[in-house]
Amino acid sequence: MRNHTMVTQFIILGIPETEGLETALFFLFSSLYLCTLLGNVLILTAIFASSQLHTPMYFFLGNLSIFDMGFSSTTVPKMLSYLSGHSQGISFQGCAAQLFFYHFLGCTEGFLYTVMAYDRFVAICYPLRYMVIMNHRVCFVLATGTWMSGCVHAIILTSLIFKLPFCGSNQVGYYFCDIPAVLPLACEDTSLAQRVSFTNVGLVSLICLFLILVSYTRIGISILKIRSTEGRQRAFSTCSAHLTAILCAYGPVIIIYLQPNPSPLLGAVIQMLNNLVTPMLNPLIYSLRNKDVKSALRNAFLKRNLALEIIENI
Repeated sequence: MRNHTMVTQFIILGIPETEGLETALFFLFSSLYLCTLLGNVLILTAIFASSQLHTPMYFFLGNLSIFDMGFSSTTVPKMLSYLSGHSQGISFQGCAAQLFFYHFLGCTEGFLYTVMAYDRFVAICYPLRYMVIMNHRVCFVLATGTWMSGCVHAIILTSLIFKLPFCGSNQVGYYFCDIPAVLPLACEDTSLAQRVSFTNVGLVSLICLFLILVSYTRIGISILKIRSTEGRQRAFSTCSAHLTAILCAYGPVIIIYLQPNPSPLLGAVIQMLNNLVTPMLNPLIYSLRNKDVKSALRNAFLKRNLALEIIENI
């Protein structure tokens, strides 16, 4: 029997084919990350500050903002650390935690997009019964279900990957600990982990996408039955933001899977779109054309300024 030295630390090699661009990438990604955090904090501020936004749609939007901040924070801080010249090492436990939270938050967000599509389906197809169907209990159960499902999904994948022994190379040829980058470093047969992870991730994505398509097919049929042009436009405007967000989330993934032999750089760019750009765009998508969110933010800042003036005058 051969003696093996078990891996206790991984070295993250970073984004493929970007040697010499560390400084430029650091400023680019740090700017995007700060915009992501600021935008989603503003969305949460508007929802908490305005009682008019205490509705099912904005409850799920608040959940999405939390997931977006968490999803970006899973990979970006460590990436910014080594881009700024700090150590590229990450502990075995840290790598496992990064993989767990990446798949937990990513899967949960996919389920949440599906729930939000169902919410829009009920709002347009059953407007008179909307608040009865989407009551507080139902919203809580749906939100909790997305969290629990994402957690189970991530536990299965993480336990399968990190129960394998890692005793060879510790160099992760990517910018964070993801399954395709970590699994080849294992010392034993990884076929079971590969099959389960591919099936699990693929099945979850396909189910979510299928349910979203079903919901929007029903929504489209209902909109076509509306006789007035104004009514159609109003119904479509309530779904346009969510549709745009779904395209931003699923579009890059679909593009890379259509490539027969995608390059490592292309794969990294696509994942950067998912990890950083989409979470940054979501607040813009949901607020730019939304008068309620803009009004809530204005009122929140006006109240804050008024409170500060009162304190200063005391």
